[in-house]
Formats: sequence, structure tokens, C-alpha cells
Amino acid sequence: MHLSQITPSIFSSLGLTTAQDSLAIGASPFGRELLFLIDGFGADVFEKYSDAMPAISKLTNFGTVQTSFPSTTATSLATLTTGTLPGVHGMLGYTVQVPRSGGRILNALKWDERVDPMNWQPVPTLFERAVAQNINVTHVAAKRYENSGFTRAVFRGAHYKGANVATDLIAETKAALQKSPSFVYLYVNDLDSAGHSDGVGSDKWLAALTMIDQMFAHLMKEMPQGTRIWLTSDHGMINVEEKIVIGQDNPLLDGVAVIGGEPRARHLYLLPELDSQSARSEVASKWQEFLKESAIVMTREKALASNLFGSDVTADSKDRMGEVIAIAQNGVVLLDPERAEKEGAMVGHHGADSEIESNVGLLTTTLS
Repeated sequence: MHLSQITPSIFSSLGLTTAQDSLAIGASPFGRELLFLIDGFGADVFEKYSDAMPAISKLTNFGTVQTSFPSTTATSLATLTTGTLPGVHGMLGYTVQVPRSGGRILNALKWDERVDPMNWQPVPTLFERAVAQNINVTHVAAKRYENSGFTRAVFRGAHYKGANVATDLIAETKAALQKSPSFVYLYVNDLDSAGHSDGVGSDKWLAALTMIDQMFAHLMKEMPQGTRIWLTSDHGMINVEEKIVIGQDNPLLDGVAVIGGEPRARHLYLLPELDSQSARSEVASKWQEFLKESAIVMTREKALASNLFGSDVTADSKDRMGEVIAIAQNGVVLLDPERAEKEGAMVGHHGADSEIESNVGLLTTTLS
């Protein structure tokens, strides 16, 4: 199963004629579908930490889901809501260079108002397509995300209901599911935040997992009868074991003009005079020679040939892609020297292609 199949299958169950039920979930039992996304909840969490989440552990495990590369929120959520792969929707990572901008970086989650969200991510969302066929679609999440560029790029079409505490999130979700057919996307990021700051398995992380489980237990009591609940995530997370600062006591900055991506999945943009396949190959070889088993390094050409971002890649996506891409392995992180202190302070990371980072679960239940 792939992350791109989840939302089309659910909307197909609600009668969206342009969506395909590739997961064979069948018709919606009562026309009320809830997709609860816990940011940073990898498939391994369901297996290793069941004692900390008794309510979630009772759900039926529908299977393991593969995310797109990179295994990061911006890319995964765009894949989830458009049903397409990154090469098509163009959300290629946490940060990428804006083409022909003089080296300006777009942080997908914080955005840049000089970038039009609808031009940057032009694929119609499943939300837009469903609303056009009279399916009620609601997005329930923290108030601060409501008018962000990322929300406009990836979640447009849904009726946004902002709430900042669990009881209000539940109340908004319950209200949105009164109508039929209806779809609610409910998002929480407490686990991801705790993982970044203190690490997977830390006291803070376990407290966040316990809190989310308690919220979920309350949620199940409040939802209308017949609601089918799906629980998934955008990525898993690992704890850092080794930090490498790009260009610090190493040759990794040679030829590099702009560093994008994030510590586990780097987009590298080279100096203008190195705009050739041979120059890209030389830089990639230098990175690979230094990092050895600590990373997989490839040129843009190799990334395209290996379908790293999917088999279909638009001209815009090619433009945004790093000329060299470095995927950290094992517990390594590749820190931007200008952000090394902030990036290095994080314990938990994601973005690479390990099973822990790129495998999430799909859990389900129908409330009787």
C-alpha cells in the first residue's frame, strides 16, 4: 500500500466518481469517514509502544503503508491529499530552492508569500474534487495553520475548523460528521514535536503518545454512530546517532551554493558555473567518497532515472529538485552549517528512506 492510495479510496467509498478505491475498502458504511493523522506516528510505534496507547492498539491494523520520498510532512501530506506522487504535485521536501530566485529557499511549512500556493502545487486536491460532487469536507487542526501557504497549497477545498485543545478538536470533528456524506481530516502534531525535541521513546514523547491515545478514546465516544475511522501518519522518526556539519572539517561545501531539504534528505544546489551533468557527477562522487555508508548520494539525473520522486516528474519539479541529492543512512544527520546549532539540537529526525521513517500504519474501526 502507498500513502497516495488512502484518500482516493476513502473518497471513492463516499461516492466520488473520479477517485479509485485501490485499497478495496468498499462503500462507506454510513457515509461518515474520519481520517485521523498523527504526525510522526511510524508503523514501528504501533508495534513497540502498544502499552502507552491502549485505545489505539484496539484498532484493526489494515496494513503497512509506504510514504513517498522524502519521508517528511510537506511531501507526505501533499501526496495524501492529491493522490499523486511528489514528481507531480511538486512538494519535494521541507525546503527547496525557488527556481530563478537568486538562491531563495522556500520552507514549505512556513511558506513565503512571494510564492503563489496554487501555482506551486497546481494539482486539484481530493478535497476540491469531493466538494464539487457535494461531499462535505472538513479539515480540523490547530488554528495557526488555517491561512498558511501550505494549507492553501495542499488542503484547499476543505472547510477549515481551527481548534487548539483536544476537547475543541473533538467537538469540531463531531459537528462536521453530522451530515452525510462527510469526510473529516483531523490532524495533531504533538508526537512529532516531542520526537524532534526530546527523541522517540523519551518521557516527553511517551507523554505525547499517551495524551493522543486518551484524546482518541474520547473521540470514539463522541463520534456519530456508524463513523468509519482511519488512523495513519506522514512519516516515522529515528533518533540521531552521528552529526556531520556540511563543510566543517570536510569537503562537502565545495561547489555547493545553496543547501535545501533537511538533515536526513538534502537537496544541494551547485554554483552556476557547475551547471553540467559532469560537474554534478563530480560533486556527487566527492560526497559519496567522503560519506561512504553514511549516505546515498545521487545526481539529479540519477534521481530521475531511479524514479526517486515517482515515474512522472513535471518540468516544475525538475526545476526545484536538488542538482545533487544526499539521503542520510543509519543514524546520521547532515547539518547545514548556517543552521547547525538549531538542527543539531533536535534529537528525532526523519526524511530519509529507512523503513522506520518511510513506513506508517493504516488502522481502522467502524463505530457501532
